[in-house]
Amino acid sequence: MGERIGLGSYGEVYHGDWHGTEVAVKRFLDQDISGELLEEFKSEVQIMKRLRHPNVVLFMGAVTRPPNLSIVTEFLPRGSLYRLIHRPNNQLDERRRLRMALDAARGMNYLHNCTPVIVHRDLKSPNLLVDKNWVVKVCDFGLSRIKHSTFLSSRSTAGTAEWMAPEVLRNELSNEKCDVYSFGVILWELSTLQQPWGGMNPMQVVGAVGFQHRRLDIPDDVDPAVADIIRQCWQTDPKLRPTFAEIMAALKPLQKPITSSQVLRTSAQSSRVAEDPAR
Repeated sequence: MGERIGLGSYGEVYHGDWHGTEVAVKRFLDQDISGELLEEFKSEVQIMKRLRHPNVVLFMGAVTRPPNLSIVTEFLPRGSLYRLIHRPNNQLDERRRLRMALDAARGMNYLHNCTPVIVHRDLKSPNLLVDKNWVVKVCDFGLSRIKHSTFLSSRSTAGTAEWMAPEVLRNELSNEKCDVYSFGVILWELSTLQQPWGGMNPMQVVGAVGFQHRRLDIPDDVDPAVADIIRQCWQTDPKLRPTFAEIMAALKPLQKPITSSQVLRTSAQSSRVAEDPAR
């Protein structure tokens, strides 16, 4: 176990070394789980073991005995999408941000097409991790039921309500379409580079979204096609929200290929650098 690299509502994340491979180790804060909850954790691990997708963080192992209950996954060096979006010297151009949105939709589409369907229930930009090639992967999906019991009760979940669907905020029964609402907030974040519901505390967000039917403002300079996807994701009736397959179909045509002029410009720049070592 190396240094601690993160702290969530239910666990600490450490940078680890597993037989020479870099890994992330999430150790649960509450090591008192036993009986039914421990069985649930083990059954979630059984599900996670089977998952394989380029846009889902790779599960590598687990410690299923207290007092060291932990999940071991691949390590993604760029950290969370949230951190990349909100750091001061943001280097994410529009093309890259749209590709990241499509990556996240692909990962979620895979989870929603698993048997049984895996509902994330806490999809947010801090739960999307980025590898060295800027590929986005969904993480923290396997423990949605265990996490669900800590919903808004612990102070460190502050910041989760901003992405949650109205039906989840009202503590009503929800299905996989709650993840689609959350994805809409992530797409809004990628489009605006702003903090969702900045300046409001979680309970104010619960009131605004869950009970006053408010939604984030979409600025006029957001691509109308993207704005339309965001609005569809935020439909109050979950049945009216698109599936992730439909979201992927809407996002794919917006992916701008690198034009030949861009390639020429890049190669011209690199040849100039080669000619002039001082550059």
